[in-house]
Amino acid sequence: MPAFMTASGKRKYMSLDGVGVDFSDKKFKGLKLAADWIRDLESSDSRIHKEKVIEKALMASRLGSANAECFLFNCYQAYNPFYVFGVRQVPETVGLEGRSNPWPAFWGLLEALRLRSVTGNAARESIEQMSQEFDSDEWNGLCRRVIIKDLRCGISEKTLNKVLGKTAWKIPVFSCQLAQDSNDHPAKLKDTKRLEVKLDGVRVLAVVTSNTVNLFSRNGKPFENFPQISDALTPLLNKLPGVDFSGGRGYVLDGEIVGESFQQLMRQAHRKSDARTDGMIYHVFDIVPLPAFREGIWKYDQAIRLEILDKFKPLLDTTDCVRIMPGMTVDLDTAEGHDVMRRFAEASVAQGYEGIMIKDIDAPYECKRSSAWMKWKPTITVDLNITGFEEGTGRNAGRLGAIICEGVDNDRAIRVNVGSGLSDSDRDQYWSARGDLLGRVVEVQADAVTQNQDGSYSLRFPRFVRFRGFEAGEKL
Repeated sequence: MPAFMTASGKRKYMSLDGVGVDFSDKKFKGLKLAADWIRDLESSDSRIHKEKVIEKALMASRLGSANAECFLFNCYQAYNPFYVFGVRQVPETVGLEGRSNPWPAFWGLLEALRLRSVTGNAARESIEQMSQEFDSDEWNGLCRRVIIKDLRCGISEKTLNKVLGKTAWKIPVFSCQLAQDSNDHPAKLKDTKRLEVKLDGVRVLAVVTSNTVNLFSRNGKPFENFPQISDALTPLLNKLPGVDFSGGRGYVLDGEIVGESFQQLMRQAHRKSDARTDGMIYHVFDIVPLPAFREGIWKYDQAIRLEILDKFKPLLDTTDCVRIMPGMTVDLDTAEGHDVMRRFAEASVAQGYEGIMIKDIDAPYECKRSSAWMKWKPTITVDLNITGFEEGTGRNAGRLGAIICEGVDNDRAIRVNVGSGLSDSDRDQYWSARGDLLGRVVEVQADAVTQNQDGSYSLRFPRFVRFRGFEAGEKL
């Protein structure tokens, strides 16, 4: 059976830090009830029911139940965002019973997939072989779902952490540094800052270890449609200066992938097959050690992180698709510094960029939204006619979901659904008065006018501002 081999050549299976459980223990061999936990979770859509099932598993594990420990460990494998098995299609089995159900060997296979020691046809053959060792109920109901990273029972890492958040079973949370709007923090526009252009692309985090490169969205969802970027980084894994891969270490490159246009990039980024991403460039603007990224903070300031990236530049420049983001430093305690920032922003927009990023040169990297990074981008407003209304869904069922607007701006025929910028009272009031509001003019704010594939136009991130033509206090 597949197993993870240590550097000393000893057979060892995966373990969970702090749990104190040996997952190679014989007590985990032959378990036939692990999938029952999944069936229990599937039996009700109630969030409270699902939390109680997880609470029951936690209590049972504390009392020494191997079955409960097996279930919780499989949850950890399935929902840990840093564990990527790289397999999309996993076969189901039919009618298998009385099998050995070797959970330790299954976890060894997961480790081999995660570390890329088994890939391609060898991975598919190992999975097929492993599927024959489990009862169909156990394989289809749990093993297969772990490999595809979705237990399909109506839970998420948030559900698990609601119960397990203060235990060693806690699922790691994938997050990254996020920016605030500089218009909301004018008092923070002081001291020494780094200016960079704001790219019109997709945020991508490259998690790099001694033998793997995995690309993620800012929310921890794997990006598998940019193989050329992973392939470009892979030969450099053990060549980058100053990188320590010992003890499960590695680093995270933070950046943005840019294509010919934002629309074309988004269409290809999320395709399930036949994605065409050649020619797209990964612009790297930060770096964080993997352990610090997992903890949510690296206290090295921005200036030091940029120095580290600068050492990577000669190697990354040898690739066709990875670049270090350039920038400039300004002193915003001076009038000259503010003038430089203004001119830099104007030039960036004139060159087609979204705007600029303003970064605190002395701030650490924190996986949260803060004023350490601020963004500035221009906005546009257009006046459009209301041509229809969409009812909302979920909490907005029975009231306004979006206003359908059309109009012409600079000879461009725009049609867009506007669902942002509306309060709950707006949604109730406008839905009730929709018959009277049809044909009225509204002011819509957006980041930009975008062109659709059919040649028509829309708006990026449209937000309702106000109605045009109403007198003050006039009833809608």
